[in-house]
Amino acid sequence: MGHADTLLAMGGAFVAAAVLARLGSRIGLPTIPLFILAGALLGPHTPGFVLVDDPHELEMLSALGLVLLLFYLGLEFHLDDLKAGGRKLTLAGIVYLILNVGAGLLFGFALGWGTSEAFVLAGVLGISSSAIITKVLVDLGRIGNPETKAILGIIVIDDIFLAVYLAALQPVISGADSMASAAAQAGRAFGFLLVLATLVRWGTGLIGRLIATRDNELLVISFLGAAVLMAGVAEEFGVADVIGAFMVGLMLGSTSSGDRIRELVNPLRDAFAAIFFFAFGLSIDPGDLPSVLLPVLVAVVVTLAMNLLSGLFTARMYGFGPEPTANVAITLTARGEFALILATMAASAGLDERLSPFIAGYVLVLAVLAPLAAGRSRWFARGLGRLLPGHRSGKETKETAGEARKEAAPEPVAAEG
Repeated sequence: MGHADTLLAMGGAFVAAAVLARLGSRIGLPTIPLFILAGALLGPHTPGFVLVDDPHELEMLSALGLVLLLFYLGLEFHLDDLKAGGRKLTLAGIVYLILNVGAGLLFGFALGWGTSEAFVLAGVLGISSSAIITKVLVDLGRIGNPETKAILGIIVIDDIFLAVYLAALQPVISGADSMASAAAQAGRAFGFLLVLATLVRWGTGLIGRLIATRDNELLVISFLGAAVLMAGVAEEFGVADVIGAFMVGLMLGSTSSGDRIRELVNPLRDAFAAIFFFAFGLSIDPGDLPSVLLPVLVAVVVTLAMNLLSGLFTARMYGFGPEPTANVAITLTARGEFALILATMAASAGLDERLSPFIAGYVLVLAVLAPLAAGRSRWFARGLGRLLPGHRSGKETKETAGEARKEAAPEPVAAEG
């Protein structure tokens, strides 16, 4: 592809994603499925104008978007949040993973597409979308709600599991030819993760001093270089590149420059993440979607059921009423960037070609359904009232929420005169 063609493809991708996202925002749709839709409409598999003939033409920009997404999640992740949540938060996250990942694995085996494919589907169905969930909570003004602490805590557990899961998945889908070979690949990957974890635990101070600067330009170059470099090193050790970026974010987020880095990385993350989702859309052949429609619908039902069970379990631990319970269950159903990461890994490993259209359809349905349903959680709360004895009315729900806020507050707030 020539220089002019490259610029046209890049510029067209940004403009197309922006136009659809603007239109979607008018009716309350999240941006991720719209970016994917833009890629699908302008890709080689859809009749009409073709902006990009080959999805690989945007491969490097797409990879950078993925690195920045996970780098940002690392910045937002705090081990102190997990410690403060204590046993309840940890248990809620573990139960969520057992229900969703376990159901995803069983669903994968039931499809009969292959063992490696089943392990990929366990992650696809089991891990929620931090990006969509965070946007939903902000857009609906629920950041201060008592149940939001539980939602974010479950996301934290998801992130921890994701690092281990991706490291373990790599040798499984890479087609290791023997148990010894698979064990060697897994050992190498976990060894690298151990080194990174050691740096996070004891090297943050040194890293903070090395990267500290008052110049924003130098700070951007420093953290971007560190994230991309570590992503490449991780890949060399058989660990998904995004985990290297995540761990760098984890380190830098705890330094004195952490707040400035979070502010500076936002526009970069949003721009290049849009290209990642757009590039994924380019690879979707709409003609393949009807062949996986039934599995997609079954998977959506399975996810909704597992999230309902997880929400009920969390509600009983925290004493939530119907509305907060509905908020937990519905908000966490969103699936997005992690599922697409797994789709990319599966395609690179040459797994069953039905995985990509299945994951695309599954993500599109839940990425649209979850935010829309979250905005109407009161409708679902009415039905949940029967499953939560002692919380049958909206008044009781509000009282419970008020009590939870009082318990969560570190100090009493003096009333203003």
